[in-house]
Amino acid sequence: MVALAPDVILGVGGTIVAALQQATRTVPIVFVSVVDPVGAGLVASLARPGGTTTGFMNNEYGTSGKWVELLREVAPEVTRTAVMRDPAIATAIGQFAVIQSAASSVGLEVTALIVRDAGEIERAVTQFARRPNGSLILTASALGAVHRDLIIRLAAQYRLPAVYPYRFFVTDGGLMAYGPDTIDQYRQAAGYVDRILKGEKPADLPVLQPTKFELAINLKTAKALGLTVPPSLLATADEVIE
Repeated sequence: MVALAPDVILGVGGTIVAALQQATRTVPIVFVSVVDPVGAGLVASLARPGGTTTGFMNNEYGTSGKWVELLREVAPEVTRTAVMRDPAIATAIGQFAVIQSAASSVGLEVTALIVRDAGEIERAVTQFARRPNGSLILTASALGAVHRDLIIRLAAQYRLPAVYPYRFFVTDGGLMAYGPDTIDQYRQAAGYVDRILKGEKPADLPVLQPTKFELAINLKTAKALGLTVPPSLLATADEVIE
């Protein structure tokens, strides 16, 4: 891609952006769907990214605490939650810490499921589900998105109430999701690409956090799990699948 000498590159996700930075230090890069670009070493700071890279965060750590709140509202009887994360993503550690803190405040036992492929996902979830009253939280990663059908199937098979980071997990059969409006990120990224093409420098364009979040709930999945979603929560949902 770099050999084609583009005027700007759009990169999706921290892993891809890191690889692009290794390939070029001159071609401007605009990113989307990066959890913690400072922690990942992609930019110097949010306000003044420096270098040739800037873009849009897909989350902030506080959002992870919201996933615990949602589990408590929809499945108040659960006493344990498994947090699935990809060890290749350093920012997942920060997400896990926030989840752990939020869970301890409501008496929820937390187990980390560190997985790298489909086989590890299946083994980890199967092992966790041997004890009752469990639930599942999936942190944001490409790994989770790629294997979402497997994860959703396992959650259904073992009757684990689960919360996901993006709406598309719910449209594919997951119970509920809370996260940024990803389409809006691409819309904003197009604006940054336009500004760079007109001569502005990525170093002068601040990294922006998401401003639009969406809550999606799948009532069909809730019914299959024997769960009743509170009307107050349904009223705040951006999308309800029946």
